[in-house]
Amino acid sequence: MSIPSRFKTQTVAALRPPFRVLIADDDEELCALLADFLRLEGFAVDAVHDGDGVLRRLAALDACPDLLILDIAMPGGDGLQTLRELRLHHQLPVIILSARGDAEDRATGLEYGADDYLGKPCLPRELLARVRAMQRRQLSGGPENPVLGGLRIHAAACRADIDGRDLRLTAAEFKLLLILARQAGRVIGKSELMQASLGREAARFDRTIDVHVSRLRRKLLQASPLAPVIEAVRGAGYLMHVPDGAAA
Repeated sequence: MSIPSRFKTQTVAALRPPFRVLIADDDEELCALLADFLRLEGFAVDAVHDGDGVLRRLAALDACPDLLILDIAMPGGDGLQTLRELRLHHQLPVIILSARGDAEDRATGLEYGADDYLGKPCLPRELLARVRAMQRRQLSGGPENPVLGGLRIHAAACRADIDGRDLRLTAAEFKLLLILARQAGRVIGKSELMQASLGREAARFDRTIDVHVSRLRRKLLQASPLAPVIEAVRGAGYLMHVPDGAAA
């Protein structure tokens, strides 16, 4: 008996983990109000109240958010400096939410790497709409042509290069690189990597994906000692990030 498509969609949505939002703002009351509002809409929300807290949270692999809502006037590190440091290692979507809302401030925030900019005060519905837009973009697969340090990926051409030097990748290696780069800074499970790169499920004790990751690592390092790093996370999968000292 076939399952109606509407039930398939609901089943997939139910199995998908909640979209995780981190709010960084020194106004604790505002954080609490926004967190309650977004939780009612089905999001998992946490909050920190200074720039250092953002970087500490991103360093905790088991608590890495899917989206950051960032104020740019906080203690413990200016929000723009936090954003600059974040962009060295993460492709995490960022919405700046700030009382500094004139055109010059918006342009500066976007130049520093924000994906969107919203002035305070704002309607909760408008913030929700922008959060959902980021969620849709991320679920669709991340940036079309990711750039990580000197690594540039040209998805349509199935080609990647580091500092202008072409990486000679197999089809499976390219697909593996693409999904890791599009989700840089996030742990991706081996089964998901297997499905994306080879189009099949991983069997028990199957180490095929580990072999492909090893070969991809070797090619990246041969191209540049500052190439993005593919890090193994025991029992979870792999993540890609830019090493310290590499250009943003």
